Amino acid sequence: MSRKYEGMIILDTRGNEGSVTDLVQKVSKEMETEGAKLESVEDLGRKQFAYNARKLAAGQYVNVVFEACPNTLEKLQDKLSLNESIYMQRYLRIA
Repeated sequence: MSRKYEGMIILDTRGNEGSVTDLVQKVSKEMETEGAKLESVEDLGRKQFAYNARKLAAGQYVNVVFEACPNTLEKLQDKLSLNESIYMQRYLRIA
């Protein structure tokens, strides 16, 4: 049973030679390979944090709307947690 989710992913772009759009595309491809059907991917831009957490002052925010099964979401979170470019990820079921 597929459900609709909205995800907020914060990217750590320090030390990344490529552009931010390349990094967003790589994360999108990782999500699709795990079985998520992407509806929209929106780059919200770079934003400053309220305080320096883990020696990081700002992050690139990406909003993702997709459909996936609940077990696919768990696999997706596990796989993306291994990606060093992803600082934080949060998901919310919207339908």
